[in-house]
Amino acid sequence: MFKEFKEFIFTGNVIDFAIAVILAGAVGLVVNGFVNDIVMPFVGHFAGGVDFADMMVALGDKVNDDGTPANAIRYGKWLNTIINLLIVGWVLFLLGKAKIKFMGAAPDPAPTADQALLAEIRDAVKK
Repeated sequence: MFKEFKEFIFTGNVIDFAIAVILAGAVGLVVNGFVNDIVMPFVGHFAGGVDFADMMVALGDKVNDDGTPANAIRYGKWLNTIINLLIVGWVLFLLGKAKIKFMGAAPDPAPTADQALLAEIRDAVKK
């Protein structure tokens, strides 16, 4: 069983996937830093100096030691997350379009033998 596990772990697909996951985490940190530290200050500036992260609705009169409400709906953080999602989605969309533009769309792969046989059967049934 250990031999099978070793073969599974050291196949190219598993290692490639692990590298992709680690790289995606690092890229996520870069993107979050860009959005939170560069984009959101501009959005807040043009929204009248509002910091979305501070927007909340207090639920009750209790406050923490730092003066923030003990129970609150912090919808501003959620708005920041939505804006982050839109920015990341837009950047990924642009990257995808740029890849297609510079590298061209990937050609459709040739049908496998099974697919060709199924197409012949379909065509025969249509006749």
